[in-house]
Amino acid sequence: MHGIKIGVIMNNQEPADGDMLRSLEEQLAMVRHARDRGWDSYFCSMHYLEDGDSQAMQQVPLLARMAAEAGEMTMGVGIFLLNLHNPVYTAETMATLDIIARGNLVLGVGLGYREVEFDAFGVPRGRRVRRFEDYLTLLKRLWTEEAVSYADETCKLDNVRLNLRPLQQPHPPIWMGANHDNAVRRAARMADCWYVNPHATLETNRRQMAIFREARQAAGLPMPREIPCRKEIFCAKDRRTALEMVAPYLAEKYRTYVRWGQDKVMPGDERLDLPFEELVRDRFVIGSPEDCYEQLRPYWEDLGVNHFIFRIQHRGMPAGHIMSCMRMISDELLPELRRVPTSPAA
Repeated sequence: MHGIKIGVIMNNQEPADGDMLRSLEEQLAMVRHARDRGWDSYFCSMHYLEDGDSQAMQQVPLLARMAAEAGEMTMGVGIFLLNLHNPVYTAETMATLDIIARGNLVLGVGLGYREVEFDAFGVPRGRRVRRFEDYLTLLKRLWTEEAVSYADETCKLDNVRLNLRPLQQPHPPIWMGANHDNAVRRAARMADCWYVNPHATLETNRRQMAIFREARQAAGLPMPREIPCRKEIFCAKDRRTALEMVAPYLAEKYRTYVRWGQDKVMPGDERLDLPFEELVRDRFVIGSPEDCYEQLRPYWEDLGVNHFIFRIQHRGMPAGHIMSCMRMISDELLPELRRVPTSPAA
């Protein structure tokens, strides 16, 4: 058995007056470290119209550039805001990325939650979920069918064939990000797996994994072979040091989430507008390598997670902090995760 897989997701946000060329070089250094130390995957996230004191590079060209440094690592689109984009653009762009990745692309998709993005791309209220589901269905059709017809207010296709296809057949694995219980059910029904979110507490993740399993069974689908989970992590010599190094940057990231409205789409009574000492509890993985191992353990024992996507980097964090954490994960945590016996989910 391979053991637990690990990947790294690039935050790629910087202050509005930050040096984005320097930021790019730092992120390429992260990819090279991950490649050389046996990490499995690299991901980029997506948002438009960063507000306040923030800017970020766009996902697709950044991933394409990183591919030149990544060797045999899996390329991860994590996540692509599907209902903001014309489905033909999405189909051909993701097929292109799969070719660049030599047939080793994961496509993560999500609904999104920011009003400024929905407004900018003309996605009206009352149409967001339907458009997301329609576009995901159409994306699969474009990749697999010989002739596709479709018509709505955004896209009209008359018996077309998409000649550019992904290398992976029938298509790259589709991971669906989901926070709300209904979105988890949608992931069970429409995606290859649920990309477990990093914002909710472990207890909520446990509850929602039960929802996912029930929905897969109801749809007549087996549990996925791969169960991925994104986690906020920071590893240092001890928990106190790790908290001192990460807290200012991770706390600011979650204040941004609250400002953007992420807390409004959280399940149940989950809240993100909490003091950091409460927010971190049962949600983030922070401490020594031994601490991090034990905090991660319930995710593979209880949820069946076998692929962690680690976010280490946050806006304004010094490159030295980031690389120190990555080295400690590579040297001490990764070897232990490789020893965890795993098997495809039942």
